[in-house]
Amino acid sequence: MNRTNRRATVLTHTLLFIGAVLMLVPLIWTLSTSLKLPGSEFNIPVRWIPETWHFENYLEVARRVPLPRWIFNSLVVALAATAGQMLTGSMAGYAFARLHFRGRDTTFLLFLATMMIPPQVTIIPLFIIVRAFGWYDTFPGLIVPGLFGAFSVFIMRQFFLTIPNELEDAARIDGANHWQIYWRVMLPLSGPALATLGTFTFMSFWNSFLYPLVITRSEDMRTLPVGLSVFRNTFVTEWTLLTAGLIMSLIPVIIAFLLGQRYFVRGITMTGIK
Repeated sequence: MNRTNRRATVLTHTLLFIGAVLMLVPLIWTLSTSLKLPGSEFNIPVRWIPETWHFENYLEVARRVPLPRWIFNSLVVALAATAGQMLTGSMAGYAFARLHFRGRDTTFLLFLATMMIPPQVTIIPLFIIVRAFGWYDTFPGLIVPGLFGAFSVFIMRQFFLTIPNELEDAARIDGANHWQIYWRVMLPLSGPALATLGTFTFMSFWNSFLYPLVITRSEDMRTLPVGLSVFRNTFVTEWTLLTAGLIMSLIPVIIAFLLGQRYFVRGITMTGIK
């Protein structure tokens, strides 16, 4: 039995290691290409480590495009949407987990079903609504539709269901209403779930491409993923500059994950995500 368990453990770790290596290959290729001489990206045989490291590719990206402005736009959109979803998701999650009203579970299931609708289906209605409000090519147009999300509600609802009812009962005995229970009892306990939700939401909006592409027109309102697409056109793709921009765009995502990793695994476990 021990030998069988040992073999299963070795096999599992081997498969996980192979999977991790396969997932790292695209990142390694991207980093390698960003340091190559333009025109040598697809030379045969493939050189994973360039003979000469051309860090000037990163300087060329900053010289050719308004990179600080695009980074600022992406940070504003991602941070605002993350804060909004953490607030609205926690409020709605508390209502679906703790309040009792007719049709609660049915409403939650219908709300959850919206996650199965592809974003390509809703992009045109969103565009029409945003333009009708006069938000086309503005920060409100980029941010407001992202302040709400079914995924954030699901995350927070699942977490609030794990909190013992005795805490809520004790607060109610002390005279607290639903808002006070949510704000003073539930929210301070939801750090792991909020960290998990914040990490997922920030990465999603930081990497978003289709929606900002449709909603923005001017160069000053582009987000970083949309802006970097200038290095890829119909006939030529400047791979060294594009990959250099991609590497720079990964830095905030890595920072966000490192800041939230303390609670990340715990939050995933407690919210029931598999």
